[in-house]
Amino acid sequence: MLSLILRRLLQAIPTLFLLITISFAMVRAAPGGPFSTERALPPEVERALQARYHLDEPLPQQYLRYLGSVVRGDLGPSFRYEEYSVNDLIAQGIPVTARLGLFAMALALLVGIGLGIAAAWWHHSTVDRLFMLAAVTGISVPSFVLAPLFILLFAVLWHWLPAGGYAPGTIAPMVLPVLALALPQMAYIARLTRGAMLEVLRSPFIRTARAKGLGMRLILLRHALRPALIPVLSYAGPALAGLLSGSVVVEQIFGLPGIGRFFIQGALNRDYTLVMGVTILAGVVIILMNLLVDLAYMALDPRLGARG
Repeated sequence: MLSLILRRLLQAIPTLFLLITISFAMVRAAPGGPFSTERALPPEVERALQARYHLDEPLPQQYLRYLGSVVRGDLGPSFRYEEYSVNDLIAQGIPVTARLGLFAMALALLVGIGLGIAAAWWHHSTVDRLFMLAAVTGISVPSFVLAPLFILLFAVLWHWLPAGGYAPGTIAPMVLPVLALALPQMAYIARLTRGAMLEVLRSPFIRTARAKGLGMRLILLRHALRPALIPVLSYAGPALAGLLSGSVVVEQIFGLPGIGRFFIQGALNRDYTLVMGVTILAGVVIILMNLLVDLAYMALDPRLGARG
């Protein structure tokens, strides 16, 4: 296991280097700049700002300077939030985004796996068809459509929950954004679990368990569930990384002070370092999630670890 972790971490270095290089080139190629406003700045003021943030240097020198600061763990100053560094802004937003993403994925896994198992249990029945119809509907309706619909129903029409905002330590403002994020993920997980469970149930070792007289409930939970969860993990790892690195649209709709807000504001303001910082964070989270998925594979099926 230790060798797997070390190998994955070493493989992550060139991946992050490539991510930083491509992101740096793309944000600098975008039209405009961090100090391009509707009202032109005096030339001396613009030159002073360019010098302060080293934007007057050649691009290769800027790139090497930025790469060196990233290696030290410094994502640089924000060009628009003058009193904050990018590290400070990410530290402010990551608790909200992490709480939102973890709650949404936990709900999606809990309900999605349960629905998938139930659909496989009652295969070809009315329950199976209803669950899969609900799953297809959940996949077809994205989060940015569900979010305004939930606000209209639960906040405006029925007054059950707040329409947005964020108050630390309270649960109510998080309910609707968590549901908006969780439902599409729940639908994917339910379909994956059902398909994987049905495939596992056709395996020879399941027929052997049935021949021994084991009940269907015991076969599902003790013998079929673990191998059926492997494709679910393959999906859940990247999906969780996407949720943790910033659920941009949902955070904007509900007014949550998470990473997504900073990413949008950074893109609109041409805040190079802020956009780069959020992008690097997303890359790191995806790499870590893939590593955790590999470790979970080994826990579910040790033979996979022996082959890797």
